[in-house]
Amino acid sequence: MALVELGRFARIEAQILVGRLESEGIPAVAFDGEASIADGSWLLIPTRVMVDDEDLAAARAIVERPA
Repeated sequence: MALVELGRFARIEAQILVGRLESEGIPAVAFDGEASIADGSWLLIPTRVMVDDEDLAAARAIVERPA
């Protein structure tokens, strides 16, 4: 089991995507969501959504599927 990057998204979009993936049975985690929050640039830094390498294809299919 190794984490791989599914993509980089706006902070709130990443959190929604993590919830969507987990509701489909795919564990996911958002990295970098709190980066640079102290200096106010946190909205400019994309948040990485990470999934298990074995779930990457299924996670990509979910991202590409309309909500």
